[in-house]
Amino acid sequence: MADKIFENNQVSIAGEVANAFTFSHEVFGEGFYLFDVIVKRLSDAVDIIPVMVSERLIDVKQDYTGKYAEIIGQFRSYNRHEENKNKLVLSVFARDIKIVDQLSENVKTNYIFLDGYVCKPPVYRKTPLGREIADILLAVNRPYGKSDYIPCISWGRNARYAETFAVGGHVQIWGRIQSREYQKKISETEFEKRIAYEVSVSKLEYLDES
Repeated sequence: MADKIFENNQVSIAGEVANAFTFSHEVFGEGFYLFDVIVKRLSDAVDIIPVMVSERLIDVKQDYTGKYAEIIGQFRSYNRHEENKNKLVLSVFARDIKIVDQLSENVKTNYIFLDGYVCKPPVYRKTPLGREIADILLAVNRPYGKSDYIPCISWGRNARYAETFAVGGHVQIWGRIQSREYQKKISETEFEKRIAYEVSVSKLEYLDES
């Protein structure tokens, strides 16, 4: 079970390892590495989710591509400076990882629970087909005064509910992590393919603390 301080940000994902480890950064002599996990949805679609792992948890010199990973951790964010502005970068920070030949029957392949605070007014809109959507940016506290900023997207009845949330409001969210491709405009004639990550909300609750 995770320590109490991690109960507000819980992730379980499981899927196929897509690539080898690449070095990300070092903290106090401990190296951290990134790799992608291909997680199947109930439909034929997949989500490709980046995972950050310490070299102390797994042998990062091995290439596990094609095997399966079962990971428990947190969804974390940091700001990377590029093109004269900050870009929010998201990944699953692994606290426990198992490499297996096939996934366990009872493993949660894509589950997230967040307990945090609304950072800015939720954005409610309708798609051209009339589907209701609301975007929420949730700040989830870490120890030592840090926070992770997690974009969440809700649909239908949940979207109408989320539209009423006040900035600073305390919210709990259950859902799954999803990846989404989009085209970033580089110039008048150039577009670049990017991937955004967000939490697709299945259930949410506004906690009245008055």
